[in-house]
Amino acid sequence: MPTKRLSMRQLREILRLKLQADLSVRQIHRSLRVSVGAVSKVLSNASVMKLSWADIDALDDVQLANRFYPQADTRQSTQFEMPDWRDVHQELTHKGVTKHLLWEEYTEQYPNRCYSYPQYCHHYQVWQKSQRRSMRQTHKAGEKLFVDYAGQTVPVVGASTGEVRHAQVFVAVMGASNHTFAEGTWTQSLPDWLGSHARAFNFFGGVPQLVIPDNLKSGVSKACRYDPDVTPAYQQLAAHYGCAIVPARPYKPKDKAKAEVGVQVIERWILARLRHYTFFSLTELNTCIAALLKDVNNRSFKQLNGSRQSWFESIDKPALAPLPKLAYQYTDIKTVKVNIDYHIQYDTHLYSVPHHLVGERIDVHASNTLITLYFHNKVVASHARQYRHGMSTVAAHMPTRHQKHQSWTPGRLMNWAKDIGDEVLVWVKYQLASKSHQEQAYRVCLGLLNLSRQYPSQRLNKACAIANQQHLYRLKQVKAILTSNQDKLYQHNQDESQNHLPQTHENIRGPQSFH
Repeated sequence: MPTKRLSMRQLREILRLKLQADLSVRQIHRSLRVSVGAVSKVLSNASVMKLSWADIDALDDVQLANRFYPQADTRQSTQFEMPDWRDVHQELTHKGVTKHLLWEEYTEQYPNRCYSYPQYCHHYQVWQKSQRRSMRQTHKAGEKLFVDYAGQTVPVVGASTGEVRHAQVFVAVMGASNHTFAEGTWTQSLPDWLGSHARAFNFFGGVPQLVIPDNLKSGVSKACRYDPDVTPAYQQLAAHYGCAIVPARPYKPKDKAKAEVGVQVIERWILARLRHYTFFSLTELNTCIAALLKDVNNRSFKQLNGSRQSWFESIDKPALAPLPKLAYQYTDIKTVKVNIDYHIQYDTHLYSVPHHLVGERIDVHASNTLITLYFHNKVVASHARQYRHGMSTVAAHMPTRHQKHQSWTPGRLMNWAKDIGDEVLVWVKYQLASKSHQEQAYRVCLGLLNLSRQYPSQRLNKACAIANQQHLYRLKQVKAILTSNQDKLYQHNQDESQNHLPQTHENIRGPQSFH
């Protein structure tokens, strides 16, 4: 029976969560919002092909697609076929008929114009106009960790400047035992968000199967009730610890009730007690939070025997997965396009990639010490991270003859520069001569030459004249000359110097007057 094709990200995540994290089909379904049938089919195909996670991780996206969808119809249709909901509603009254069965029959009838199963259910609910019944939640041992930020912040006074900054408070609560972790961070940005997760896992001494965050932008790039997009860095953290991220649905506070209650506990039993204290560093704040946190977790329940700590030791802790051997290191992930000079830019530094990737979009994974570049999930280059202006080029990445790169040559750049003006040509020649490889200067030369589209050639030539005279060989320095109109002032001064003052006049005394 035909199955709607999954994206490569969904397919790879299904295989990882099963083969590496050892989650059940139902748990993977809840994590990725992919139907149970689709998950089962993917895992069944992987089992037939006898693939391990190591085998899958070695495949790029194209190879993975060829394995699982060798004869897939990739033609796209922008118009979907809406089912007749009256017939659907009538069919559902028959014994044994489910929405999933009707959806499978619908996809068979319209294989290229069908909605996904979550969208199918959503449209049916809109038509039905019925309210969703509340769902009673049950939490298994070691299964879920709920995370969120407290709404209340804590002021921290700079010891040397007296500046007041407001620290955010991160809260993590285990689902079964309510064992709670909290700490202060400067921001809710991605590095702080992921760092707090890593410290929470260390605090609990293990890793839960599922992490339930709110739809914070640091963790969820696109909030959606059915298919939220988790940020790549957040997914990488989940892969490092071998857990799954299941964001709470927007505007559904019951999905993260544990986190809401945990935040209330921290605000009442910790932050309220600290309201009269003045903190001069984040370390001081976290030392006090850690001391009071022990009291919160050891405090006896009112209506149950034991405490959060005792429940955690007997219920959650034995069920947690062990921490990975290597400590987590935050990695910034972004997608960039390879420039014509076969380099990509991260922060202020340029890093080379194999020249055949010119024009392609690749993923940059940047840690504190290493820049790793991926294309179709395969490593194509790696560099030591640099924190200065400059360029890191691997000789093996340079092209000999390549169609995409060959369209620009030193001769073509110099001909263009000569058409604009002699001073522009001098500036371009200097750039080409100053690099160990001429290709490294292509980017800055093109940047200068493209200024001729914004400024008249005469002005650009005069600006280069000033730059050559004063040894200014940074592109931003030439731009500054143009934006400040120094080139116009330069011409004015030249004109004045050419207008010589008269040397004879009745009020001018010559040498003879001083004998």
